[in-house]
Amino acid sequence: MAAHPLRAIPVDRVWGRHDLPPGFARPPGDAPIGEIWFEAPDGAALLVKYLFTSDRLSIQVHPDDEAARARGLPFGKDEAWFVVDAEPGAAIGLGLTHEVSREALRLAALDGGIEALLDWRPVAKGDFFYSPAGTIHAIGGGIALIEIQQNLDLTYRLYDYGRPRALHVDEAVAVATPGPWSPPCAPARAGPGRQILATGGAFALERWTAGGELSGEAVVVPIISGGTIDGESLASGSAWSVEGSSVIAGDCIDLLVAFPS
Repeated sequence: MAAHPLRAIPVDRVWGRHDLPPGFARPPGDAPIGEIWFEAPDGAALLVKYLFTSDRLSIQVHPDDEAARARGLPFGKDEAWFVVDAEPGAAIGLGLTHEVSREALRLAALDGGIEALLDWRPVAKGDFFYSPAGTIHAIGGGIALIEIQQNLDLTYRLYDYGRPRALHVDEAVAVATPGPWSPPCAPARAGPGRQILATGGAFALERWTAGGELSGEAVVVPIISGGTIDGESLASGSAWSVEGSSVIAGDCIDLLVAFPS
């Protein structure tokens, strides 16, 4: 079988939740769980996570391929978010309201003015965003989402609302795009039951509502339970790695499929 399920690993975060949605087992202890990581195979280009937020994440940025390789890392960190659920008033900060100099960005990070400088966007269930490396961003509270990203765990925090965690202002300012965000591409139809959500970045992402055949390297994330992959049931709250050829079949299919570029 070319497809296999990935092991889910809960990660506690200060902005996480004590109550997880159905289908996610809570580990022992009282720490708030903010992320579920799906353990990527060795050498995998992509990483899948679920995020559950009760409070805002830090205002942060990730390096692009060039900046990451200058540090001896294999690649940078583009990421994409599909909103599974959002409380009324929930928002994601993505890009700045207007372009600023790097020195102005640094000062805003130090004095807290970056909170107002960040472009906060209301979000709802089903919304999708692709955030290229260098985009200044922060995920707000009251959100559950699927994150697909390049397989790199490196974050530079610009601002953290006074929480006692390390900041990386100089590193963040050096790699940030200090201006507005714009979608890298418009959604497009790729065929029956297939919609292209993002392409042209570090990975392409599609939403499938019908079966089909996969070949090569991909990750599959069911949004809802339904359908099969190579005869195995697809359930929400899971993620699958594909290496080779796999067949997705059945009814009630709704899933994300990501392909490294």
